[in-house]
Amino acid sequence: MALFPIAIPKAHSLTGRITLPLLRAAFKAVKRNRGAAGIDKVSINMFEANLVENLLALERDLKDGSFQPLPLRRKYLPKGPGQFRPLGIPAVRDRIAQEVLRRLWEPIFEPLFHASSFGFRKGRNCHQALSQIRELHEAGYRFVLDADIKGFFDNLSHELILEAVAARVADGNLLRLVEKFLRAGVMEDGVFKPTTVGTPQGGVISPLLANIVLNHLDWQLHEHGFRFVRYADDFVVLCQTRAQAEGALVLVQHTLSALSLTLSAEKTRITTYGQGYAFLGFEVSSRSWRMRAKSERKFQAKIQELTRRSRNLDAQVIVKLNRVIRGTAHYFTLPWFTGRKTFRLLDAWIRRRVRCMKFKRFSYHHNRRMRLKEFERLGLSSLESFCWS
Repeated sequence: MALFPIAIPKAHSLTGRITLPLLRAAFKAVKRNRGAAGIDKVSINMFEANLVENLLALERDLKDGSFQPLPLRRKYLPKGPGQFRPLGIPAVRDRIAQEVLRRLWEPIFEPLFHASSFGFRKGRNCHQALSQIRELHEAGYRFVLDADIKGFFDNLSHELILEAVAARVADGNLLRLVEKFLRAGVMEDGVFKPTTVGTPQGGVISPLLANIVLNHLDWQLHEHGFRFVRYADDFVVLCQTRAQAEGALVLVQHTLSALSLTLSAEKTRITTYGQGYAFLGFEVSSRSWRMRAKSERKFQAKIQELTRRSRNLDAQVIVKLNRVIRGTAHYFTLPWFTGRKTFRLLDAWIRRRVRCMKFKRFSYHHNRRMRLKEFERLGLSSLESFCWS
């Protein structure tokens, strides 16, 4: 099965491009992204303590093919009420090796990706994806296939991934390396579990592999005349009639079946711009573009973690709160954002949390004593202020 629409020569001899400067750049990227230690318990700071020696050893192992990745450390993140998303945390040296692969392969695959794919690509972001959706809606594409791939990262076929990469990469050493990463296994509660399918969420190279596989879906939609926007495994197909949306659903199901993937029956639906749908953290409709309820809960969970009453209110708490507040505000305050009232309510809720931190209990009497000027003096940011700017 051809996963790319353009016939171009394969890339050879990529192993020779693995140099110490490339490894240094890869390490800096891993360090910027921070992240916890893997099963070897070696943190980024510990790896950096003997950086040159560690990178030279890594370069040698990658070039001679003796590199063997460690199993991933399993961690679960809350996804919803009673639901958790499994993450696989690689060791620091494995993350660096994956970043090296990503930097070698990205220039090869990037020109082959579709223009309507925005996830994890240089120079592309969520805001551009949302802007294109709005433009399509205003151009008359009012019907939406709101699709969700069932367990995408957990169900990606290793054989399909390797076939897709091998279609453009002829370096056997690096192909064997990515196969090692895919089959490295997971350590969970001290028990090793082999991985025969899927690519781990949390792996540095996983987003690139996802784009390589789903590129086939992108071009199938393009060749059949459909307009769509995709961000990693999250995508919507925008149509002018319900019949077109139903045709898009059939095409998507058939194409994903060839990729050994399926749509989630519970989360996939055909809707309209008027009825609304969720995409990239927003609740999108012709009446409003606002923060979806799930995004609000995630934001509140972060604030609750920082404002426990058992902790003391100090300058560092305000710094951390402002980092979360500003990051959320910068993401959601697009020119057409309509959630100012939601932001105002969240601001009031944050102030109550801070008051409770200071006085160690919820009291309306103390709330009256701690007025807005006090929060300004502390330097606490406001979500609503970003709507004004």
